[in-house]
Amino acid sequence: MTMKAIVQHRYGGPEALALDDVPRPEPGPRDVLVRVHAASVNARDWHVMRGDPRLARYTAPGMFGRKGPRNPTGGTDFAGHVKAVGAGVTRFRPGDEVFGDSGEAGGAFAEFIRVPADLLAEKPAGITFAEAAALPLAGSTALAGLRAAGIERGQRLLVNGASGGVGTYAIQIARASGAEVTAVCSTRNVAQARALGADHVVDYTREDFARAGRRYDVVFDLVANRRLADLRTVLTPTGTLVLSGGGVFDGGSLVGPMGLVIKAGLLSRFVRHRLIRLDVSPNAANLMALADLVKDGAVKPIVDRTFPLAETPAAIRYVETEHARGKVVIEVP
Repeated sequence: MTMKAIVQHRYGGPEALALDDVPRPEPGPRDVLVRVHAASVNARDWHVMRGDPRLARYTAPGMFGRKGPRNPTGGTDFAGHVKAVGAGVTRFRPGDEVFGDSGEAGGAFAEFIRVPADLLAEKPAGITFAEAAALPLAGSTALAGLRAAGIERGQRLLVNGASGGVGTYAIQIARASGAEVTAVCSTRNVAQARALGADHVVDYTREDFARAGRRYDVVFDLVANRRLADLRTVLTPTGTLVLSGGGVFDGGSLVGPMGLVIKAGLLSRFVRHRLIRLDVSPNAANLMALADLVKDGAVKPIVDRTFPLAETPAAIRYVETEHARGKVVIEVP
């Protein structure tokens, strides 16, 4: 049997992607075969598509090959229904509505995806497949980042990059934890940040948060567009800085946002601040925690726009160039 999938064999821009017929996977003993109804686009997807930064081709061999992506079909976040299960799977059965994150294996930009059962969770009732597909990676990153920082009720949090996928979840999860949230975003996203629960909003086109004189217990940086000194200067003396991804495509780079992480790792031994490089592995526990937050009404996925599967190249181009508000989702007919 075959299926439709987006494939890529060489690094390049969106023009390197193509819709093609490929063999449909079959589930192994502990796997689940999911009929994909929606898959979301993450910054990770354009990084893998372009092989950028170049250093990642040597430090992240699970996703990056030397000349092209390790898996010719990209995408990690998805939602759909169970088509078949392996012999050792007892948690799911055909027909169940699920969502998940396939991690380094990719494969979500397709009609079907095979994933280990422990990377899946039941799709929350009351939201669409598109909204469920927008949850896994971005939601788990926000959740893990705030947990790593030990965010508590009454603490002051600054989210740099508050309008993107991770940022929109970070605002909501932090507010549900009782933190005082300051969101940094552009003018067009100020209203959205406030609607999501931010107590304060810094419009970076009009104000520099690093020069405003305010201090925070936690800074969650999702952009990697500021110097480490700028991020540290707004922390309390024993505050925590969480670094997660970021960067934009600007013709290619050697280290990209990894440069900021490397500097933080070297400096962390000599300062009182906690400098955390966030590295999140997909797991069902995070997915279930996110599903509970959705069910409780504390978190709502924000979908900027949707694209059909055949237009995945345009969707990725939009994410890497247009500063998406929330998540961009691929709908699979």
